[in-house]
Amino acid sequence: MAEKVKSEAFGSEETVGKSPTKTYSLVELVRAPTIMADRGPDNSVFAFPVVALIELLLLLAVVVALLGMSFAIDAPLEELANPNTTTDPAKAPWYFMGLQELLEHGHPTLMAVMMPTLMVLFVIAIPYIDNSREGAGRWFTSARGKRITLYTVLYTLVVMPLFIILDSTFSPRELLRGSVPDFVAQYLIPGLVMGVIVLLPVFVMWRNKPTMRELMIVLFTVLFVGAIVFTLAGFLFRGPGFKLFWPWDMPGGYSPFDNL
Repeated sequence: MAEKVKSEAFGSEETVGKSPTKTYSLVELVRAPTIMADRGPDNSVFAFPVVALIELLLLLAVVVALLGMSFAIDAPLEELANPNTTTDPAKAPWYFMGLQELLEHGHPTLMAVMMPTLMVLFVIAIPYIDNSREGAGRWFTSARGKRITLYTVLYTLVVMPLFIILDSTFSPRELLRGSVPDFVAQYLIPGLVMGVIVLLPVFVMWRNKPTMRELMIVLFTVLFVGAIVFTLAGFLFRGPGFKLFWPWDMPGGYSPFDNL
């Protein structure tokens, strides 16, 4: 015998019972609200207004900090440029200092065009290479991810400065100039050296069966910390002739801190 039952979940009445026109049957009635009502994914936070308010506060803090710096520190303006006198050292702004340092270690097309392009493409491709949801939204994903990041940072802080010193002292571009084709000395050797430095930690951890997330953490950490090392090397340790000096031992009275 059919009877009418009011569905509290949907606020409507339905006829419950057998009918030749029905292709379904009523399994269970649950008093509203159900356990899935008004719930989103587990461990989630609404982007608005929670995250938006935090970002707004950070924006205001950065603006206040920049205003404070602009009032406290004068811009390092110099006299009008003299085309007959070249500034030594001629340094790029700090945000291009890493690229200028890269130019010391290979052909400009390789170091200032090809390699930065590959880095940008790699960062863009990370979400497509690693599309796993495991550990999403957590810093370094897991405890193992934190250890991998720490070891990669230490590796980069040791290997990158060592590379800068050795390549500036015994530059293959200069030692092999005229002995091998320019493509080998200017492109192939610097590119192989940089590739080995970046990929070496990946090969080392390969035996531990890393996940794709962990591989991305390693590569991104090498590129990020390497960019910081190259920027600081160019800013602090490059003096007249763009040669390496200690910051407190620059010849000619030059100091890298004069233009801060």
